[in-house]
Amino acid sequence: MKKNITVLILFFAFMMNAQTNPAITSWLQNTTTYGSYYTSGNSTPITMTVLANCQQVRYSTNWVYVNATGIPAYPTGIFTGDGNTNLAGNQNAIYKFPLNPTQNTGTPTATSAGNCGVFINGVSLFDYRDGAAYSATAVNGICGGPGNPNCTGGPGSTQAWNRDAIPAEKLGFDCAKGHPAGTNYHHHQNPSAFKYDSATSNTYSSICNLYDSEGLYTINTAVHSPLIGFAYDGFPIYGAYAYTNVNGTGVIARMKSSYQLRTYTNGVRANGPTVGQTIGTQTFFNGYFKEDYEYVAHPADPTYLDEHNGRFCITPEYPNGIYCYFATVNADNSSAYPYVVGPTYYGNKTASNVTSVTETTTTYVLSNDNFILDKASIIIYPNPASEFITIQTEFVEKDLKVELINELGQIIKASKILQGTTFCVIETDTLYNGIYFVKISDGNNSKSHKVIIDK
Repeated sequence: MKKNITVLILFFAFMMNAQTNPAITSWLQNTTTYGSYYTSGNSTPITMTVLANCQQVRYSTNWVYVNATGIPAYPTGIFTGDGNTNLAGNQNAIYKFPLNPTQNTGTPTATSAGNCGVFINGVSLFDYRDGAAYSATAVNGICGGPGNPNCTGGPGSTQAWNRDAIPAEKLGFDCAKGHPAGTNYHHHQNPSAFKYDSATSNTYSSICNLYDSEGLYTINTAVHSPLIGFAYDGFPIYGAYAYTNVNGTGVIARMKSSYQLRTYTNGVRANGPTVGQTIGTQTFFNGYFKEDYEYVAHPADPTYLDEHNGRFCITPEYPNGIYCYFATVNADNSSAYPYVVGPTYYGNKTASNVTSVTETTTTYVLSNDNFILDKASIIIYPNPASEFITIQTEFVEKDLKVELINELGQIIKASKILQGTTFCVIETDTLYNGIYFVKISDGNNSKSHKVIIDK
């Protein structure tokens, strides 16, 4: 009898842990919203026949399995500037992540080409690279990638100077900062829309003007950034802002990359192109290659991250603390190398994309009862607003109607937070200054927040 009681206690302890483990509960499940994409010259996205985000989450004692299409709920495309005419395609993926990730105490594992993590909407995360590198013999000084000769040793071979995808391919990213490799749509960097970042003209893309998209979330400098994904070692990924101190105290601060550009004597790179040199159509500025960066530790400042682009800290989802990666940005919210994860993993790389589930699992079932509008945490940002307001809430399991109402009670604008997403954006740049109200409703209940438009 005692043995049976012990087994029951262990079972219920496991179930309670499973139901609260963010590696199980954080995925954006969706059964109604379809993906969409833009075609050249058409500002209206075309709806796909593929469901967006994740469709099923299952877990065992040690693993969580996530079925995902790799298609986001926000529109994808178009991908100009790099000759990429592919569309985002259904990946039919089953991602396997450890529920209890562990630190790698040996030689760190380098990230590699292809997936190094997955965002909570099932979209792939790639590291800094784009598969191209410097070649002194190539016409444009570049080997690898579309239209270029293979690098020495063939595709995927190690080179001395590896191209950084963010500056090199910025014209090929869509408004949400993604693009496909083949049909595998992915982000190399913080998955927020260009138009909401307030980035400098050097990094801002005008593609949102015609091919509008909102991204996975918007950067809010006033609150702890949401959990946005998991790396292939199983550790969580957050946006760029967190508590200053690792113990969960202090003001909200930007988590900073500890990598900085190298200083070259007379611009000379060893066995590489001189800084600023142009070969064919390529100009090799400082920051064009991954090797242009060097790691400099800042042990006295907890807001600077380690060589893997993370730190051990307490977060809202992990009150006992865990190692976390951060999607780093500069002060103007432009992306900062190494962007998300890398160039090496902190933990043991055990996650993968599998073809089937071969062990007994429990399905994590969502219920509309899990979301209670009256108790939901809803953030309206910025407030006061000038050009737009973001309505950010918890992950929703059914569509929420969002209305912007003026002081006369008139509905000025309307939008939705779709099932499987966490936010929507309402443009305010054409509205008059004044007091408005944002009303969020789920069909049975509603909640209103006052906002100020001040341009």
